[in-house]
Amino acid sequence: MALAERLFRTKPTERIIAEGGHGEGGELRRTMSLWQLTLFSVGATLGTGIFVILGQAVPKAGPSVVLSFVLAAITALFSALSYAELAGTIPVSGSSYSYAYATLGEIVAWVCGWCLMLEYAVSVAAVAVGWGEYLNAFLRSLFGFTLPDAITRSPGQDGGVVNVAAIVIVALATWLLLRGASESATANAVFVLIKIAVLGFFCVVAFTAFTSGNFTPFAPMGIAGVTAAASQVFFSYIGFDAASTAGEEAKNPRRDLPLAIILSLAIVTLIYVLVAVAAIGAMPWTQFNPRSTEASLSYIVDLASGASWPGLVISFGAVIAIASVVLTVIYGQTRILFAMSRDGLIPRVFQKVDPRHQVPVANTLIVAVFICVLAGLVPLGQLAEATSIGTLFAFGIVNVGVLVLRYRSPELPRSFRTPLFPVTPVLGAVFCVVVMAGLASVTWAAFGLWMLVGLACYFLYGYRHSRLNAEVS
Repeated sequence: MALAERLFRTKPTERIIAEGGHGEGGELRRTMSLWQLTLFSVGATLGTGIFVILGQAVPKAGPSVVLSFVLAAITALFSALSYAELAGTIPVSGSSYSYAYATLGEIVAWVCGWCLMLEYAVSVAAVAVGWGEYLNAFLRSLFGFTLPDAITRSPGQDGGVVNVAAIVIVALATWLLLRGASESATANAVFVLIKIAVLGFFCVVAFTAFTSGNFTPFAPMGIAGVTAAASQVFFSYIGFDAASTAGEEAKNPRRDLPLAIILSLAIVTLIYVLVAVAAIGAMPWTQFNPRSTEASLSYIVDLASGASWPGLVISFGAVIAIASVVLTVIYGQTRILFAMSRDGLIPRVFQKVDPRHQVPVANTLIVAVFICVLAGLVPLGQLAEATSIGTLFAFGIVNVGVLVLRYRSPELPRSFRTPLFPVTPVLGAVFCVVVMAGLASVTWAAFGLWMLVGLACYFLYGYRHSRLNAEVS
């Protein structure tokens, strides 16, 4: 078989589904309900973004930032609908990696999986890095003291030596994940409900100081401002695909995965719009400071209430938000690696399942150690920003995958069909390209370097150990 044929050989959909849940030494356990799957995606999406993004986006769009959130949600919806169709058709743990393997071939699947490593491992390390700062804000408000910079900041930051706080939150999330998927889902549900309650509290307090005049003029920067802010807040929606990584631990994956993806996006959009309306209603948009974004929601509730304790509640919500994101994203990373290992593209240790807890223990520990090293010792810099390109690339692959699978295998059972086909997946792919094109050149350079390393790893290991290639050798 020629090299090109090997590189673009697809894995039969029926085989991908048949292998679902099976690992070396045991099987994953189907315990997750629709509710838990939905909250997994909400947990991965509703992170610190909303706590800081308003301060950055409002100065670009003014009160019309509300429309920016809606526009970004519509952009994300196109890809979400494609994810929903493929998740219902190929209900396995690999998410877009597995979808690419079934539709576009092994090399594309590898690239997609490599992008997901960037999205998940590096992005969660970047999120964990900020946990110490939010924890300090909470401790300062509650007790009047803070932890030393040496253990709450990474090297390269002012006073940072080892970010012990980041290591601690990753370790706590890992402990929960090792207890089992059901236990992790329950803990995440509690985290998500707390942060939704905190954002609901923000809205209630902010609406007590609501002034309709703050929405005039509604769009001082015009359409250009709305679209500029939409490009920025779009990244607050990344994470809705987390449910698709739980395909082999869902009780009823064909029905629940598509519903969880769409429901989570709807819930997050509603929360974002309500928070934006409440924030601008409580404080004129001209007072939002893009250089002091971390405390924007806390400042607004303190201003609206005339007291300092509401800001303490918001700080607590940010601490919980990061904990939830770390938990769900590490989970998603381990399940994608589980699928890649089962295909032979990465070492077998990642597919070993502990027979007692029915989770990939070694996989989870390796991922946790890697993330701890990144978060605690490595200045992530531009590589962290490149996660957005990796995510958008994976989204684009999923949109193309829907088109290919509909054409190649129209007879496959589909529990959900993307509406307005083929317009929806085409628009999803186009929007991904447009948003990617607007990113900085230095971000593209970091992404390009990451991809070169990934291709080297594939040809040095993945290509040689691929189960599909071994069968035709």
